[in-house]
Amino acid sequence: MAAAAPESTDSTARGEPIALALGAGGARGLAQIGVIEALEARGLRIVSVAGSSSGALVGGVYAAGKLREFREGFERLSRGEFLRLLDPVLGRPGVIAGTRLVDAMRAVVGDPRIEELPVPFTAAAVDMERQRVVWLRSGPLWDALRASFAIPGLFTPQVVHGRELVDGGLLAPLPITATRLSDAHRLVAVDMHSRPRQPPGDPADGRRARAAHHSRLGRWLDRHLGNPPAEVGLVDTMSRALDTMQAQIARVQLALDPPELIIEIPRDVCQFYEFWRAKELVGIGREAAEKALDLAGY
Repeated sequence: MAAAAPESTDSTARGEPIALALGAGGARGLAQIGVIEALEARGLRIVSVAGSSSGALVGGVYAAGKLREFREGFERLSRGEFLRLLDPVLGRPGVIAGTRLVDAMRAVVGDPRIEELPVPFTAAAVDMERQRVVWLRSGPLWDALRASFAIPGLFTPQVVHGRELVDGGLLAPLPITATRLSDAHRLVAVDMHSRPRQPPGDPADGRRARAAHHSRLGRWLDRHLGNPPAEVGLVDTMSRALDTMQAQIARVQLALDPPELIIEIPRDVCQFYEFWRAKELVGIGREAAEKALDLAGY
């Protein structure tokens, strides 16, 4: 889907207030750090942010004013260090508790309440018992973020306001609706499920070799789940299925409520768990944003 061009560049003056919708996409979500940096470099003023899953993580950290510190921390993170932040659990509805990971990020960002953030922020999560999206706009920031990225079966659910909540990407992979209460002139949305850089079905190449190499994390998680070895493990299959579902829902959301500008991140830039590739992903996001802004005349 191409970025929508504004009617005139007169209204895109520096300092124009915009709302930002950040999408779900696992480690791909880190590309949205580069998107935000590109938007600010063009002088656009983000006055409202809504995010789902890893988009909520990036959006919440930005709203707290700690995006640079967060980016630098992730850019220093190695694969081994990331694995050590995962805390497997047994006998619970999820294989990872997420406590160690959240504590490490909280040490960088702090522990603010959402209603006290400098920029209005909304995290999307899903109440599976009531089968509906929940917009989290108050309370401890990390409770909301932990709920929003709680991929069912992988992370244990997060209890917020007495409800067990899971990943917002299940029903709202691109939370456009949550931004419509702002006074922003325009909405910028980041589509995390855009066309792949290399179409499926192309001859085998380094991309497939790299995917096989990095699926070690998937095998590590499968071992903790007690699954037998397989060429494609349960965790990898689950992540691809979730990604497919999110892509279809996001397309519907974009069609029903189109934003003024869409920034597209190719869906094949990384595996969903490759958070140690932060520096590369931030660069991809910055490049995608600059391309979309140039085409739209910003």
